[in-house]
Amino acid sequence: MTSKPRKPRLKRVLVVLGSLVAVLALAIGGGALWLWSGAKVSTAGTSEFRNELFVPPLAASHVDKKTGRRVFDLRMQSGETEFRPGQKTPTWGFDGSYLGPTLRAKRGEKVEVRVRNGLDEASTVHWHGMHLPARMDGGPHQMVAPGKSWAPHWTVDQPAASLWYHPHPHGETEQHVRRGLAGMFLVDDDRSEKLALPKRYGVDDLPVIVQDVRFDGAKLDSGHKMMRDVGFLGDRTMVNGTLDPYKLVHDERVRLRLLNASTARTYDFGFTGGQKFALVGTDGGLLDRPATMDRIQLSPGERAEVVVRMKPGERSVLRSYPQDNYGSSWHRRFSGGDDTFDVLQLRAADRLRPSPAIPSRLGELELPAPGNAVRARHFDLKIGGINGRKMAMGRVDETVTRGTTEVWTVRNGNGMPHNFHVHDVQFRVVSVNGERPPAQLRGRKDTVFIPSGTTMELALRFDGGPEFADPRTPYMFHCHLLSHEDQGMMGQFVVVDKGQRAAAKDPGDHEHH
Repeated sequence: MTSKPRKPRLKRVLVVLGSLVAVLALAIGGGALWLWSGAKVSTAGTSEFRNELFVPPLAASHVDKKTGRRVFDLRMQSGETEFRPGQKTPTWGFDGSYLGPTLRAKRGEKVEVRVRNGLDEASTVHWHGMHLPARMDGGPHQMVAPGKSWAPHWTVDQPAASLWYHPHPHGETEQHVRRGLAGMFLVDDDRSEKLALPKRYGVDDLPVIVQDVRFDGAKLDSGHKMMRDVGFLGDRTMVNGTLDPYKLVHDERVRLRLLNASTARTYDFGFTGGQKFALVGTDGGLLDRPATMDRIQLSPGERAEVVVRMKPGERSVLRSYPQDNYGSSWHRRFSGGDDTFDVLQLRAADRLRPSPAIPSRLGELELPAPGNAVRARHFDLKIGGINGRKMAMGRVDETVTRGTTEVWTVRNGNGMPHNFHVHDVQFRVVSVNGERPPAQLRGRKDTVFIPSGTTMELALRFDGGPEFADPRTPYMFHCHLLSHEDQGMMGQFVVVDKGQRAAAKDPGDHEHH
């Protein structure tokens, strides 16, 4: 007996399978669309600027008669901060519940900072941008155990600049900074004190510590959302620990010391309405002459000093605008490049005190000359490591000779944003993709944003007295997108005298117990 064809049943199976495939495709497409649309964040025009900007106090200090050092005391501690009315958020800070005071010293001064760890876990304090011996640098080899102290000391020997301090524990830096451990360290010198620039701290000379945050109830959310390869990205910003901040100003010109203290987010700062400002300083100090611009891009760890001119009764908003140099549209969307934030409102009083014009010359730049370089090195940035190697506490990657200049070529072909920070030195950006660097990269720098597809040449000089030659204690170079650093995108170098070699490194030989 001949069986009947089963085409109708096969057809039904194919129809069902086709329907399932179609539903699955729609679900995947819908999920991708949901992820794409939900990744873009904007607070433009929605901020009410209800809270007066908190200005971190200047840290108290005294001069020790025996040592001649200006002594500061800092205590790392946990606490609670009321960012929003009635909601207490667990946080960390220096000498308080969140962030820390502003340290201030003058070029030529001997300083000592007595750091005490009041936390339940070990941490460090790194003096970001400071020229100082490696054993005082506060990198991952200078851990301070809970309940213990560390007292680094050095002579301030660099031009006036806006520097900062923050933890640097290996593998935990992002979390320690995100919880609130950060503060500014201002350096003054004779030249800067004589310049007609706004210089009354907290009045017409303002620290502007910018961070992005996201709340999970009363707590700070620390999770990395899907596709966020750059690290933690928040959905709102705050300045000096203040949400929706405004600052009432009474002077015609205001100096903003911008610090990107976020752990992964890069900002492109400008004022609404296209208002121009004068860039007067970068990471390591003042430019030789001011540069007029309407935008300044800062990646994590970078600083810029800008002066903006206000009109009586004006309300001007500092905004971070979308950026187009993040690589592909995919990376731009999921790395924060499409985001917009209203960061800070400046409210000018109805009557303003006149301010002198910004000087046309600010001084001479102290930067190394690439023509004097005795060695060239290359650094290839990838999320898993630098030059194909993941950070190892016991391995010294590079050895440089004290008193020499080198040219480092840094390349990012990784498809996503990175940046590059070098401890101890302020370097010159020689070129960007073979071209002369723009105005914002012509000053003293210790951190640079290196978008995908970018190659930068940096000239570095490793100066300092005999105490800077230390074969046993390394400095760091790393990506300052802190989750990248924590994942191993970091290396170590030692500075030695001619003829010396790097010594074998014990990963824990500098922990302070």
